[in-house]
Amino acid sequence: MTEPRATFPHGTILGYPRIGRRRELKRAVEAYWSGSTDAKTLERTAADLRRATRERLAQLGLGRDDSSIPESFSFYDQVHDAAVTVGVLPERFAALRDADGGVGLDAYFTAARGAGEDAPLEMTKWFDTNYHYLVPEIGPETVFALSSDRFARQVAEAKVEGYTVRPVLVGPVTLLALAKATDAAPRGFDPLSRLDDLLPVYAELLSALRAAGAEWVQLDEPALVSESLPAEPAALADAASRAYAALGVRGDRPAILVAAGYAQLSPQAWTALAAAPVEAVALDLTRGAVPEAVPGLDRKTLVGGVVDGRNVWRGDLEAAWERLQALSVLGASEVSAGTSTSLQHVPHDVADEAALDPRLASWLAFADQKVGQVVTLATGLVDGRTSIAGELAAASAALADRQSAPGVRDGAVRERAAALGAGDFERGDYDARVAAQDAELALPVLPTTTIGSFPQTGDIRRARARHGRGEIDADEYERFLRDEIARVVTLQEDIGLDVLVHGEAERNDMVQYFAENLDGFAVTENGWVQSYGSRATRPSILWGDVSRPAPITVAWSTFAQSLTDKPMKGMLTGPVTILAWSFVRDDQPLAETANQVALALRDEIADLEDAGIRVIQVDEPALRELLPLKAADQPAYLQWSVGSFRLATAGAAPATQVHTHLCYSEFDVVIDAIAALDADVTSIEAARSRGEVIGDIATSGFAAGIGPGVYDIHSPRVPSVGEITDLLDRTVAELALRRVWVNPDCGLKTRGYDETVASLKNLVEATELVRERVEVGL
Repeated sequence: MTEPRATFPHGTILGYPRIGRRRELKRAVEAYWSGSTDAKTLERTAADLRRATRERLAQLGLGRDDSSIPESFSFYDQVHDAAVTVGVLPERFAALRDADGGVGLDAYFTAARGAGEDAPLEMTKWFDTNYHYLVPEIGPETVFALSSDRFARQVAEAKVEGYTVRPVLVGPVTLLALAKATDAAPRGFDPLSRLDDLLPVYAELLSALRAAGAEWVQLDEPALVSESLPAEPAALADAASRAYAALGVRGDRPAILVAAGYAQLSPQAWTALAAAPVEAVALDLTRGAVPEAVPGLDRKTLVGGVVDGRNVWRGDLEAAWERLQALSVLGASEVSAGTSTSLQHVPHDVADEAALDPRLASWLAFADQKVGQVVTLATGLVDGRTSIAGELAAASAALADRQSAPGVRDGAVRERAAALGAGDFERGDYDARVAAQDAELALPVLPTTTIGSFPQTGDIRRARARHGRGEIDADEYERFLRDEIARVVTLQEDIGLDVLVHGEAERNDMVQYFAENLDGFAVTENGWVQSYGSRATRPSILWGDVSRPAPITVAWSTFAQSLTDKPMKGMLTGPVTILAWSFVRDDQPLAETANQVALALRDEIADLEDAGIRVIQVDEPALRELLPLKAADQPAYLQWSVGSFRLATAGAAPATQVHTHLCYSEFDVVIDAIAALDADVTSIEAARSRGEVIGDIATSGFAAGIGPGVYDIHSPRVPSVGEITDLLDRTVAELALRRVWVNPDCGLKTRGYDETVASLKNLVEATELVRERVEVGL
């Protein structure tokens, strides 16, 4: 290290929710996209949100001038932010660069959303979370150059307002490890091979941040904890060693905090970071143990991530304190208290939830409460344990109250789960099911369908809100929903789809809708969490044993089926996804909770069958998402996650066609698990990745029905007939024709009707063209 650096604060967080307490950024960004507001207005809204965040964090006890407040704002996605800052923009969008080669807002958003025939960047899940990031495209031809000064401007903006903040950006190793090769790159090209070319641009960026007033910078390197990336842990550790050796010796930089959340650092990476010339390392001590002492720690501050950034439970503050004490004996120069990850994964404030049961609320900690926990622990590190004894005792009392509360354990639910046997997870011979379903459904070759939801229009949202406020009664609201369902069914028949859906107008969210109808869940009013871009969800809180007091979807599905002679799907959300997209109790293994949810869904499937529904889709888009980052933990996860899906569906009759859906994941990693689900038909994302997964499916020997998506619904683009035809041609060339389905990548809830109708018409037209060709050869 070339010069003395600023000391690190005794407590900090690694990031904070950035969409606003009432989703102000979402509305501002979408207004900009629609053309109803301009860039200046959008920038003003963003600045107001950043100012409000800094003020709130200072009120909660983080320091205004000690770098404990992270500057973690993003208009869309932190990976995309880092990529465009260092000049990584796909060649198809090169014309959108500014005259000086910079990347402005229009280029930034267009790469994220696509335009015309130019497809957007691929999107996938951020490690094992429900947050999606945009995948950078990097090849040998990519020119790295500092192309945006936004990070530095935000540091300077805060400085003017009296704050010395810590800018947060994705580190160079993780940026390259998460990237994909450009189409122009040779086969086998690894973006990580460009590290030495990228580092000078990071060095230039660090210098600019220092000049803007940053005393510390946080470089997020979660790739160093993962064993699920193409690069091996040893290669990632070596890259980190080289990267931080090069950056650390610079004299014109801020002090560097390398943050590695989401799991435990690999031993190689831990050793590399300890030896690197950086000032601080942040560790996730909620999903990893306190590591062993290694050389170099005497020159480091260790930030103990003992407050969980990914769940909403108040947790065991006493245990958190003990982990900090264990960290302090490793020989580091200082120990600080922190969160395990950014708090972008949790809502803002429990105080915003007036409708929650007060007893349940006392067990919870959202972002603001977690900041308070960090401040408490930091106080203890400075003034000793006795100074925070009251706070530790209060947290322990809340934990004990939670464990003893009614509903947390339900004897009947547990007795039913304990009685399960192997036969409850087996459905029967697949070929016999196919024959029964062919006879029952009589579908054409390349059957067309959608994933489930249709656009949630302003009229639908207003009617739901009016019903919630009591402005319209239940009968009027039901009439509205029936009219909407009838309209969607007629539209699908007019377009020419083969298997229909009812559109899910009655559902606010694919998980929350079920949470509202199952015992053991609670829902929030303002508990918004960013999913991707401008999209946010309100994860439900699964706090107790789960059971189904009454049928949930049957009435809507049977009404929709009564309107058409075509098969109508019953639509359910699977047990793994309900867990993944909720804040789940942490007092028992996930496998036990998953089986409780599965049994409730099993009962729902039985009732749908009794009502005459012969196609039932059980969505599991989160199957890959929850896959543990450590290889040793993956077999057990796949066993219970696949088992819970099979428990939910194994009671279905042979003639009932069970579908499932998975989206925006690396399917090659879990292709065997997808097959083990034993669904009759699986629909998956393929359009945004331009069909990359098709080859993996073909070589895997996957034998069941498969629908690689041909329409990317996460972009407003309307795919042309030719584009869809090309994907279908590739699909039928590599996969067994009679098993191929044609569908979008995902549900249509977030899209508008004009683009949806145009896209589905193109989907049907392309399917008819391919049918004409392939049927000649049958």
